[in-house]
Amino acid sequence: MDETEGLETLGDFMRWGASGLRAAGVHFGHGTDNPVDEALLLVSHALHLDLPLPPEFFAARLTPTEKREVVALLNRRVDERDPAAYLTGQAWFAGLSFAVDPRVLVPRSPIAEILENGFAPWMEPVLVNRVLDLCTGSGCIAVAAAHYLPHARVDAADLCDDALAVARVNIERHRLEQRVTAVRSDVYDGLGTRDYDVIVSNPPYVPQAEYVELPIEFHREPRVGLLAGHDGLDVVRKIIAGARRHLRPGGILIVEVGSAEQALVAAYPDLPFTWIDFARGGGGVFVLHRSELPED
Repeated sequence: MDETEGLETLGDFMRWGASGLRAAGVHFGHGTDNPVDEALLLVSHALHLDLPLPPEFFAARLTPTEKREVVALLNRRVDERDPAAYLTGQAWFAGLSFAVDPRVLVPRSPIAEILENGFAPWMEPVLVNRVLDLCTGSGCIAVAAAHYLPHARVDAADLCDDALAVARVNIERHRLEQRVTAVRSDVYDGLGTRDYDVIVSNPPYVPQAEYVELPIEFHREPRVGLLAGHDGLDVVRKIIAGARRHLRPGGILIVEVGSAEQALVAAYPDLPFTWIDFARGGGGVFVLHRSELPED
């Protein structure tokens, strides 16, 4: 993008950036859902400003150096098609800031809403003492669970060492080393006999045919964090199969399956899935109580 002559204020560059992002056909779905919010995110980052901005800032004039930095970052978003979170190194989830880079998916799950409520109404928050976050990636679900349940201990499990390295950064960022533990585990295989009140997961669930059609931005994320076989259920099947053994009496399993929802229902016609309605939008997340799960 070019033609920035005459642009002076933060608001000018945000408007110009939003127009350019829309014209370039970039995909919005990694923290924002429209070009205006995406442009504001990138412009504010280039200017080292925290959101939300005071209204008077939009009329502030940029220095020549600031203009160059803003234009460079907006151009990177168009030219490289990396999600904005990778360009800024930061994403927000459940009201908390997380370090992110191409080793992990960009946090965006509707499960954030459940965490903010301490797993209510599916469980009484005071009864949740042990939580397992499977396929933790950046650690956002594990960290948010510990943040909103200050009495709980959380295991953040992932098979990928690169993801666990990022998760540990975020555990330290939120000073939760005493209550959140990053664990290398292929689903349950590295957990021994540990059991939990809640098992929660946003695992890979994208079917092969759908994956190849995703916008470029998704292909910038780790393939292993998205792709899950021909029907999207390769990992979910393992989660369901072992969940009862690792849940305490009265415990619950919460899993996001996104677009694989119909395939899951067809594969498990006898399981009484409860599908969660979210106030802020999103779907494809089910709850099963321990008593409803199949024997391991």
